[in-house]
Amino acid sequence: MNSSQDFGKVAAQIFILGCIMLGLGPLALFVLSRGALGALQFDSSVWDVLWFTLKQASLSTVLSVIPGLLIARALARRDFAGHAWVLRLFAIPTALPAIVVILALAQIFGTKGPLGGVFSFYGLGGILLAHVFFNLPLAVRLFYEASENTAAENFRLAAQLSFSDWAVFRHVEWPVLRNVVPRVSALIFLLCAASFVIVLTLGGPEATTLEVAIYQSLRLDFDVGRALALGFLQIGLCFILVALSGQVMLKNFTPPPQHLVQKRFDGNHPLARLRDCGLIAAGVLFVAPPLLALLVAGIWQLEPSAQLFSALTFSFGIGAGSAVLALVLGWKIAQSHEILSQNLSLAALIVPPAVMATGWFILLQGTGDTAPVVLLTIIVLNSLMALPFVVAIFAPVFDRHLLWHDKLCQQLGMNGWQRLTKIDLPLMRRPLLQAGLLAFVLSLGDLTAITLLGNQGVVTLPSLIQSQMGHYRGEAAQGSALVLAIISLGLSAFAQKLGRGHVID
Repeated sequence: MNSSQDFGKVAAQIFILGCIMLGLGPLALFVLSRGALGALQFDSSVWDVLWFTLKQASLSTVLSVIPGLLIARALARRDFAGHAWVLRLFAIPTALPAIVVILALAQIFGTKGPLGGVFSFYGLGGILLAHVFFNLPLAVRLFYEASENTAAENFRLAAQLSFSDWAVFRHVEWPVLRNVVPRVSALIFLLCAASFVIVLTLGGPEATTLEVAIYQSLRLDFDVGRALALGFLQIGLCFILVALSGQVMLKNFTPPPQHLVQKRFDGNHPLARLRDCGLIAAGVLFVAPPLLALLVAGIWQLEPSAQLFSALTFSFGIGAGSAVLALVLGWKIAQSHEILSQNLSLAALIVPPAVMATGWFILLQGTGDTAPVVLLTIIVLNSLMALPFVVAIFAPVFDRHLLWHDKLCQQLGMNGWQRLTKIDLPLMRRPLLQAGLLAFVLSLGDLTAITLLGNQGVVTLPSLIQSQMGHYRGEAAQGSALVLAIISLGLSAFAQKLGRGHVID
């Protein structure tokens, strides 16, 4: 790595560390000004919030992982017309912003929906429903992809030995899946523990996670002592979860084997066929109706307006700025294998956005919350939240790239701008576009940063939808949500296509 690369890496590290310190610094000064730890409020309500955070994340994980494993196995054993479309259906929720998913679920499970009286849509029940709607399809796809990595000859050997369905699962499928189940569970638990938009919208006084409680303490009560206590708990919890997730993923990681096209010989009993078909149908009936209801309602209620176009303009501007900043930071961080760089790429997971935004909010009090300053802080926060995904796309390509081209470039004396234009950019064209689109989509649908840092002068499409819902304009919110869903799905599908392309390259 030459001097210019070293400078860029250090600059990226300093920038991320600066963002963290600007978030934590004002909070530390507040503690000191109020008599050190006496300002912290670790009362019973704080521990209640911590307990609910862990409880809802645990329940969401169990309700996503176990059915997801069963549905994925059923899909792996059955070949039927529409199989590919079922997998595409399960890819949709992951690409949708949280506020859109909430509106889609409200069409079915809300007070006016056909299943509105089954349970309360608000509170723990609604939070679990939304989390499972997001994470069950994700678990199905990850488990299905893992099962596809099972060597085809193992199934042939199991058939020759007349293995029962249980024996096939135990001796053929589980050795592959047991490496994936802890990783998927850790990922889903982390996502649910750090959930903000879903809990903010569907929760209540007794259904509040740490991140939402920080926002409420700061923006509603301006109780910085309680927000700081919650923030420390959130940092500790997320640090432990990220560390454990990393250990689980490293411990269980094995390269997927090269395999032939699979032919399954198990599951031929009529009861097994019936069970698999029932599981697949249940998964489809859980995911499809809310999406179809939102599509129908959105088309019927869609009304272009100046407010909608203004929100789109803000959203696209913030998304583009966040994507560019995330790409610049990710480019430098992904080239480094240092522990510091790897941890800094997870800054928005270890130090959650609500904690950083708490300190930034205090700093912004002296600026008058002008629109340019608010936009800049939202862009920075969104870029940090997208950074782990950008680095995850860049890092494998950089590993191969450095291995193949570093020595050759050194021998040719090719570095700096010449190497960037002739070697790096052509090689990284697809990953750059894929990572940029992903960061843009994440920012486009994000409600966390705009909720924590925004003001009335900055309205994005997700915040417009939230405002319309809050003012009992559900019809307008459905039309706006459809616009956001179409844009997010289109860009996400393009990013996935690019991802498959550069993997093949």
